[in-house]
Amino acid sequence: MPLTLWMSLAAICAMGAMSPGPSLALVLRHTLGGGRLPGVTAGIFHAFGVGFYALLTVLGLGALMARFPLAFQLVTWGGAAYLAWLGIKALQAGRSGAIQAGAALTTTAQAAREGVLVALGNPKLILFFVALLSQFVSPEMSVTAKAIIVLTAMIIDGGWYVLVALVLSHSRVLPWLQQRAHWINRITGVMLIALALRVVTGPLW
Repeated sequence: MPLTLWMSLAAICAMGAMSPGPSLALVLRHTLGGGRLPGVTAGIFHAFGVGFYALLTVLGLGALMARFPLAFQLVTWGGAAYLAWLGIKALQAGRSGAIQAGAALTTTAQAAREGVLVALGNPKLILFFVALLSQFVSPEMSVTAKAIIVLTAMIIDGGWYVLVALVLSHSRVLPWLQQRAHWINRITGVMLIALALRVVTGPLW
């Protein structure tokens, strides 16, 4: 896989991981409820769920693109519309989008289980892989290139949420983050809308 293509892949995976949603809330809740270890565990096991979707993408959607290009194009446009909608909602959130925390106690086992389940049950992740990650897959792609795609998605996702758990485990960080949640929402909204426009303009490879 060319370096420039991999950098595009990494950037998209990073934006997908950093977008606010149930995954971030999960890691936040387990970090606050159980400390650093449950938060890190939730992030790592969330990455396993992401890796599962990435593996399905590289194994199956290449053939789907070849057989049903129109259907895939429609799904891609639908995914782009969904990303744009998320971006608009993030821009509209303003100060009401501040991150709230619950202090329920949690364990590493709960964090691991919920990390996987949230990843597998998150509709944003499903659309992300169908509409975006599959654009990096072609029928003639080598096994090594497919493995790079899967590992890149897993490492970036897990790395981001582990970092979130490590940072949020320091008590001084969370109030600062809550006070500036409106700016986080705005930046994320702009990124999602720009990404949706990029998807509509054509394939990424």
